[in-house]
Amino acid sequence: MSNMNLYEKLGGEEKIANVVNDFYDLVLADNGVNSYFKNTDMDKQRQHQTKFISYALGGPNQYTGGAMTKAHSGMNLQSEHFNSIVGHLRTALEQNGASANDIDAAIDKVDTLRSDILHK
Repeated sequence: MSNMNLYEKLGGEEKIANVVNDFYDLVLADNGVNSYFKNTDMDKQRQHQTKFISYALGGPNQYTGGAMTKAHSGMNLQSEHFNSIVGHLRTALEQNGASANDIDAAIDKVDTLRSDILHK
């Protein structure tokens, strides 16, 4: 099992889709960040995010979205927004049975995008 990448350890795309659904349920319930999604087609966003997270965690490259910097341009996201989003991802991963080590590894991967997302 130690030779498995995070995508495989977390259960592949179907399980990641469950994580993404739980994640967005948490995000949309959070008044500190949900306004960033008020004009977003959430079905499309959930599908898009599932592909992105699957790819980022070592799954097949099915991600066709743009660069993080461009995708977050004009949003002026701050550290507290990013931290809230990461916290919701952590909770969604926990709710879906990911191990503490795998959660930390996934969060570390997401954290590498911080500079591409904040203050744009």
